[in-house]
Amino acid sequence: MSEEDFDGGVVKKFMYVNRKAPYGTIYALEVLEMVLISAAFDQDVHLAFLDDGVFQIKKGQTPANIGVKNFSPTFRALEGYDIEKLFVEKESLEERGLTEADLLVPVEVISRADMGKLMAEMDVILTA
Repeated sequence: MSEEDFDGGVVKKFMYVNRKAPYGTIYALEVLEMVLISAAFDQDVHLAFLDDGVFQIKKGQTPANIGVKNFSPTFRALEGYDIEKLFVEKESLEERGLTEADLLVPVEVISRADMGKLMAEMDVILTA
């Protein structure tokens, strides 16, 4: 991706940091919607899943049991929007008894230290 998009604007590196469980608040769904909007404007979009945010991309969610629509399959559509930079904090997975095999989408599992380095490279970080 070049430094300038087709309109002559500068492409920014956006990182959306997901820290909340997928249901019980609107944060997870709202972040997903912001990600899709950013991609529509040809920004360089990164998603990070930390803490309980790792549950957002866990296979086998059944929120219908609590009267909520399951939006997790939407994460599989991200690739169609050229959003392929998904990162999961290794320690968050381990602390929750999860492995990469438990996740819906391909991700890069990185250490907490490497996540901090990656965040330092971003122009904009939004967290929820």
